[in-house]
Amino acid sequence: MSEKIVFSRGSFFHGTKANLKVGDLIITGKKKNYSDNRKSEYVYFAGTLDAAIWGAELAEGDDTERIYVVEPTGDFEDDPNLTDKKFPGNPTKSYRSKHPLRILAEVTKWEGHSPEMLNRMIENLTKLSEMGIKAID
Repeated sequence: MSEKIVFSRGSFFHGTKANLKVGDLIITGKKKNYSDNRKSEYVYFAGTLDAAIWGAELAEGDDTERIYVVEPTGDFEDDPNLTDKKFPGNPTKSYRSKHPLRILAEVTKWEGHSPEMLNRMIENLTKLSEMGIKAID
């Protein structure tokens, strides 16, 4: 089992299509944002707006893409889905926690990725899924 590293608090973001409000908690045990019927053992968030934008854009559903400013309520660690050999050193500042995230605000003005870039990401994730690789753990 890997050692858990506790980080200092800062500005953190969560991208989703869920319609939430300030004060709500994002908790574990809910259906994941992505094409996966498993329930999430972790809540995921990022220290960069770009990573949260990917989260919102790749989330399933037809609802509005949303970015929330969140505050972790407990310990958290690097997200191993994005911080192994793919991105050594965690440049995306992606994290996960078993503790809830409290919504502090919604980011209402942000620019998504180009349709071409988004399509490339979806194609890559589809290829991984066809190979039996779960891109989001």
